[in-house]
Amino acid sequence: MMDTIDSISSQPTAAATSTSTSTSSSSGVNPTPSPQSRIIDDKSPLCIPFILSKIAEYNALHANEANPRPFIIGLNGVQGVGKTTLVKALAETLQEREGLNTLVVSIDDFYLTHEEQLKLAEENSDNALVQYRGEPGTHDTPLLLSFLSSIISSQPTHLPLYDKSAHHGLGDRLPASTFPAINDPNLSAPQHRTIRVLLLEGWLTGFRSLPPGTISTKYLDLKSYKTLSHHKLEHLLFINERLKEYEPAWDQFDAFIHIDAQDLEWVYEWRLEQEEQLRREKGTGMSAEMVRKFVDGYFPAYELYEDGVRQGVFKGDEEKRGRQLRMVVGRDRGVVEHMVI
Repeated sequence: MMDTIDSISSQPTAAATSTSTSTSSSSGVNPTPSPQSRIIDDKSPLCIPFILSKIAEYNALHANEANPRPFIIGLNGVQGVGKTTLVKALAETLQEREGLNTLVVSIDDFYLTHEEQLKLAEENSDNALVQYRGEPGTHDTPLLLSFLSSIISSQPTHLPLYDKSAHHGLGDRLPASTFPAINDPNLSAPQHRTIRVLLLEGWLTGFRSLPPGTISTKYLDLKSYKTLSHHKLEHLLFINERLKEYEPAWDQFDAFIHIDAQDLEWVYEWRLEQEEQLRREKGTGMSAEMVRKFVDGYFPAYELYEDGVRQGVFKGDEEKRGRQLRMVVGRDRGVVEHMVI
């Protein structure tokens, strides 16, 4: 199945956070650290000053407003790259040191319900890209946009939650009665106070659709793209069309963080290392063949859209020039270069 591997812990230590419930225990505490949590964090020293500088610019621009809209950060990181550690450090800095009520949200929590996903899969039974959650088209984009609208206008809302373990791993959205309240001044927890910073993270965050002709050109380039030919061109065009529904969310970003890899194929190795670690710690994990099939499931989107994120999610918007930080990591997940776009 296709989805984000390194979602953050749901334990609201410093900042109010959300994650799909299959990644945490009922108490919200992971008893055994994930492989990503053992990655040395050399990203925060680059990312935190960048974000603080952008927030300072934002605050200066809106200094005369009594209640400016929250500062919204998008974060894209390839699976297994150490995104969890960075998100936690950034959220804690904003919440504890800067006193900015911060909410971290994973796009995973906006997956279609189990019933809706089955319907999508049935209506497109020959399209392997949408048989399981993960690819563009498998999220409830109206729900995402409605949630963002409430956050932007500082209106009370509720954060959807998704359980990846439901239906034997096929996943499902939790009952609405379990959704935590956000921006509710009548309640005392941090997330009930007005959100000042929202961080939306996910492996496809910031991906933008391409002209159909560009999709066709990439599809025919068998030397450069290894997984596109595994699918019909019409199926790639289907997810490309659905990706347009996400873009109004990306347009709300005030800053963007991109954690890239020198070689995207390292994602296969990183995932395999995660599964080997799980077998040592839990006694269970995917085999090498299962890992290959798993990563193959979402790799077409990387091959189609990662270049666009590298060029800049704000490309063409002069007002947002310089608001994206790109960090490129090597095989050991350490940063080898970084740049502001």
